Amino acid sequence: MLDDKALDKILRNARTHNGWRPRPVTDDQLRAIHDLMKWGPTSANTQPARFVFVRTKEGKEKLRPALSAGNTEKTMSAPVTAIVAYDTQFYEHLPKHFPHDQTAIHWFKGPGKEEVATTTAFRNGTLQGAYLMIAARALGLDCGAMSGFNNAVVDQNFFPDGRFKTNFLCNIGYGDESKIFARSPRFSFEDACTLA
Repeated sequence: MLDDKALDKILRNARTHNGWRPRPVTDDQLRAIHDLMKWGPTSANTQPARFVFVRTKEGKEKLRPALSAGNTEKTMSAPVTAIVAYDTQFYEHLPKHFPHDQTAIHWFKGPGKEEVATTTAFRNGTLQGAYLMIAARALGLDCGAMSGFNNAVVDQNFFPDGRFKTNFLCNIGYGDESKIFARSPRFSFEDACTLA
């Protein structure tokens, strides 16, 4: 079992950061985040998430037109912005990633399978985006996830062939605690949960 210090770092005291200290995030750190988060479970090991780690000035300028006004400064100043996307044709990799059932590709590929494929890609890609945040926090970094942006613009600028679709954005770096809001309340167990 993880101790309280680790639980505080990953969830209880972790915050959505709006400002960043001027400290870089290295490519080795990004690789370490992926090498940890990739072990999180997905349905039939589909692993549909794809990540673009935007860290250069040129990359940030490609991202800027998609950002809402409230998310522009925090994103442009973040050391890294992860575009969390999903592969609409994730099933093409199932013969390798789900080897014990070579028919799995046909669960998602073919006429009439578009809805289940899209739902599976979005659901499991979202899970993987959460694993990314947990991994980043576990490795000493802070995160700021966002949905305030224009998905179509991000897709046009980063995924023009249409195969990958953007889900959400997540800034990654070393957060400036002076720029976060007071902690907002969470639902209690009684308010959010039912025993059946």
